[in-house]
Amino acid sequence: MATNHAMPARGPMGGHGPMGGRGPMGGRGAAGQKIDHSTWGKLLAFCSRYVPAVAVALVCAAVGTVLTLLGPNMLSDITDAIQNGIAPDTDKLELIVTTVSDNMQHNAQKLAEQQAAAAAAAGMDPAAAGVAGDAVAMGSMQGTANAGAAADASAASGDADQGMGALLQMPEETRAALMTDVEVDGVTVTAKDQQELLDIFANLDMSDTEATMSALDNLPKSVKSLVEPGIDMELVLGTATVLIGFYVASYVLSVLQGLIMTTVTQRVSRGLRAEISAKINRLPMSYFNRVPTGDILSRITNDIDTLAQSLNQSVSTLLSAVVLFFGSLFMMIRTNGWMTLAAVGASLLGFALMMIIMGRSQKYFMRQQNALGALSGHIEESYTGHTVITAYNAEDLVGAEFDRMNAELVSAGFRAQCLSGLMMPIMTFIGNFGYVAVCVAGGALALDGQIGFGVIVAFMLYVRYFTQPLSQMAQGVQALQSAGAAGTRVFEFLDADEMADESAKPALGGRTVRGEVEFDHVRFTYDGADKPVIKDFSAHALPGQKVAIVGPTGAGKTTMVNLLMRFFEIDGGEIRIDGVPTRDMRREDVHSLFCMVLQDTWLFEGTIRENLVYCDEGVDDEKVRQACRAVGLDHFIRSQPHGYDTVLTDQINLSQGQKQQMTIARAMIADKPMLILDEATSNVDTRTELKIQQAMDELMRGRTSFVIAHRLSTIKNADLILVMKEGDIIESGTHDELLAQGGFYADLYNSQFAE
Repeated sequence: MATNHAMPARGPMGGHGPMGGRGPMGGRGAAGQKIDHSTWGKLLAFCSRYVPAVAVALVCAAVGTVLTLLGPNMLSDITDAIQNGIAPDTDKLELIVTTVSDNMQHNAQKLAEQQAAAAAAAGMDPAAAGVAGDAVAMGSMQGTANAGAAADASAASGDADQGMGALLQMPEETRAALMTDVEVDGVTVTAKDQQELLDIFANLDMSDTEATMSALDNLPKSVKSLVEPGIDMELVLGTATVLIGFYVASYVLSVLQGLIMTTVTQRVSRGLRAEISAKINRLPMSYFNRVPTGDILSRITNDIDTLAQSLNQSVSTLLSAVVLFFGSLFMMIRTNGWMTLAAVGASLLGFALMMIIMGRSQKYFMRQQNALGALSGHIEESYTGHTVITAYNAEDLVGAEFDRMNAELVSAGFRAQCLSGLMMPIMTFIGNFGYVAVCVAGGALALDGQIGFGVIVAFMLYVRYFTQPLSQMAQGVQALQSAGAAGTRVFEFLDADEMADESAKPALGGRTVRGEVEFDHVRFTYDGADKPVIKDFSAHALPGQKVAIVGPTGAGKTTMVNLLMRFFEIDGGEIRIDGVPTRDMRREDVHSLFCMVLQDTWLFEGTIRENLVYCDEGVDDEKVRQACRAVGLDHFIRSQPHGYDTVLTDQINLSQGQKQQMTIARAMIADKPMLILDEATSNVDTRTELKIQQAMDELMRGRTSFVIAHRLSTIKNADLILVMKEGDIIESGTHDELLAQGGFYADLYNSQFAE
């Protein structure tokens, strides 16, 4: 509303309407309200401009999560490399034994061929040739070898591939005869080293780990250089460098995602506040009669803050959790199926419990937000009316009502937070249970030789990555429930019925307004009221007339002024200004025609001059001082530390009368064609009232003025007095004419001066 210069904070709602207190949207009535599922569609539509930024944030979250998932496999490779480097290289030892065995087999085969050739040349029996040849060959090589040794050598050609066991079963003489130098991985293992190797393992119990490790320390130098422990640091450092790079990239993406989402949610909350601020000016006054001021404030502050914080916590968290959950599940299946079954089986319980808790806690979040709004409304009313509460000793009553509403909030909040708070301990238990399942299954598979320790290490991380998203999803869903409850209340306000759009109506422009006002059979009933407030009101005010409206409380005096200002729309009849129906004029044009001074004063924090000038531009200082001198306020203002530039704060104690003088001066400075005074001098003393009355008479000269007054002495000089009772005009005329009639007005006037 553009120019309602002297409107109080509560405007025409201050007790004049038939609906006080809490309406259907605040207080107890909304406690059982459920989350409107269309809220999410409205919120997505509102946030559509931020879709590209949110998409970038979600991509950052997804990529960062994928990089995190690659870590356990790399840790598994590092673990295996370290494990293999700590223990002797048994693969190399097996290669040495195999090479020696193959060499002995080759030598034995060669010796057998030589024996067969020699027997054939000597004409010996072929059956005995092999034995004789073996004996001759063995004897020539060792000097002490006999036919039995040669026969053993022939047998060795078939047993050499049995490894260390076969070699140890050979007679020592046969082994020595068949051993020659061999080369393994570029290292020459001499026959002597081979013999020492076999001597070490000849009487060794391979099941004795300590004895085996001690025997490995005594290996020949050439053999020991091949099998001694050694960690592949190049592999470890390379893998660790890549892993660190992945983790750093994941961290950077996570920070970027958080920055984007924080920016988006703050802009969303700023946009919602701006929408609500603009919406307030488009709502009819009847809305504010139904909804407590504190409840509206709660929607602007608590609900929007809750919505922004919940969205910031839930959107990216849910995406990261979903990617982490399914990504870790895929990596676990790819790594080992049996351990995956163990981990997933332990986590199924968490899913079931989470779904049960979500279904139970949703309604309590809605109750919590509504109870918070109702409590805010009660607090606002209590602080505003604190003086009245104290004067009537109603502290205990108000305190009891506060305790009741606070208990409702505590009850709803406790149930919501308690149920949602169960999710984290449950998820922690499920995670620990998953660790136990993985350790048991992994240990069994490792003992069976199916996996290495690196796989167990990787699975320990995968189990955490698998169960952690469950709690994150639970928290995200909890945040979304809070956002849904808050969003329902915010969009309920934004979707409230507005006043009709009047942009198509012709603007008033610079047209001169004479100030002729006509009420033609006006009828009006407040929303939800049973009886009409204005039944059949007709009156005609000529330009420049001072029209006084009097009558008992509840007669409809202030309602008529509100209808004239189009704060409410009439049900029937017409109100015309200069012959033009007000319904055919823009509301802001109607408002621009009037200055209003109400009984309730309204000042905001700022300088005295800013309060006096308000939204008028180009007002010179002399006009401001003239208005203040006219209402008797100039001396008081100049006595302040900074004069007209003094900032009004709690330290500047203004009386009600001084506040009233300032609002009257504000109306004088506004200098509009018509004037409305609703008990404008009710808060000033008699002497000040006389001075203000003179100033007001000067202000009203040439202007159509509507004066509502209970002190009839202030309107004796009115050009027209309208006497209202129960929504109708029962008498009209000048002061003298009405007294002469001896009717209702005369009774009212005489009663104020009766002894």
